[in-house]
Amino acid sequence: MRARIGVLAATTAAIALPIITAPAASAATATHAAPKASSTWSGQCHRGPWEVHAKAVKLRSKPSPKGTVLGILYKNHSFKAHSYTKWGWVNVTDTTTHIRGWVSMDYVWRSCVS
Repeated sequence: MRARIGVLAATTAAIALPIITAPAASAATATHAAPKASSTWSGQCHRGPWEVHAKAVKLRSKPSPKGTVLGILYKNHSFKAHSYTKWGWVNVTDTTTHIRGWVSMDYVWRSCVS
């Protein structure tokens, strides 16, 4: 019985240790290949329509992850882009809800079409 408990404890520790010691994921780490902010407004991507490349994006009061969340821009909503920052934020208006705010270019960018 003690041997089983010892094996169970060792197995649990071996599984839990990498999870506990792994660095926390950040919002800046995206799983998709988003273009750099500068390429979105110049080069071959300047003509494409804006698209949401996530299920939903938070509309914030200022171009920062610390900005107050004003609403949610969903993938199926249309929106209008007004301006951008060199730090990778776009000021948009969700034409479905009429909420204006800032979204990260990690999740919203122009498609590269001719």
